[in-house]
Amino acid sequence: MKKITCFFLAILAFIFVFPILFLAAGSIMGNNELTDMLLPVMMEGVKGYDSWKLFPEYPTLKHYVEVLMDSPEFFVMFWNSVKITTGALIGELLVGMPAAWGFSKFDFPGKNILFTLYIALMMMPFQVMLLGNYLVLDKIGLLDSLWGIILPAFFSTFPIFIMYRFFKGIPLALLEAARLDGAGELRLFFMIAIPLGSPGVISAIVLGFLEYWNLIEQPMAFLKTKELWPLSLYLPNIDLKQAGVAFATSIVALVPAVLVFLAGQDYLEQGIISTAVKG
Repeated sequence: MKKITCFFLAILAFIFVFPILFLAAGSIMGNNELTDMLLPVMMEGVKGYDSWKLFPEYPTLKHYVEVLMDSPEFFVMFWNSVKITTGALIGELLVGMPAAWGFSKFDFPGKNILFTLYIALMMMPFQVMLLGNYLVLDKIGLLDSLWGIILPAFFSTFPIFIMYRFFKGIPLALLEAARLDGAGELRLFFMIAIPLGSPGVISAIVLGFLEYWNLIEQPMAFLKTKELWPLSLYLPNIDLKQAGVAFATSIVALVPAVLVFLAGQDYLEQGIISTAVKG
């Protein structure tokens, strides 16, 4: 029974990993080989079906060289993604950590109503608030700027929800003991809350990175100048005849996300589990 279970799990794992293998194989294929296999997709009026193979006949790194050496536009968009992601994560931490700590350990009028409102906002898709965000950003002059993407991320509700669960689990007895020793609220926050709630903070960072590194809708709605576009908008604008470049670019763009995911995988699992546990 165990062998059968492992067999089916291996099949499922291969199915989930196959798109990555697909990209990796395409990124090292020559143009002629890609054209032969993808011609029905790339050319109108050509009948038949496309084909694929995981092992190229003549592997080449030409597409990676073209992306990394001969595409200045790629690096501009890459650094735009770095700026957006870094700024959004810093803002999330500056706003989200105090908010999550306040919700978890302080009682104030309207707390439950406000937290319920936070949860409701978290459940709303971006499209629902698109018009409101657009009008506000236009009013304060942040449309067509990176700050128009970064600033709204400061007030994202999902990181607060995740960190709240971890802060909620800190024993009140520990906090009271620290207060008796003369610790103030700021010292409690920095010396106890953040260290003990670090799994929640790190899981929020990992999820935030994966979200903002792959933003598409917000940049498309708020950025008109192509020089401000993030890397996530680079791929949709690659011509289909540059399939090899598209595959190589996908792999390069995927590497930072994979590294961040692997580095914070354990914390991410704890964060996901915590959202299913009542605090």
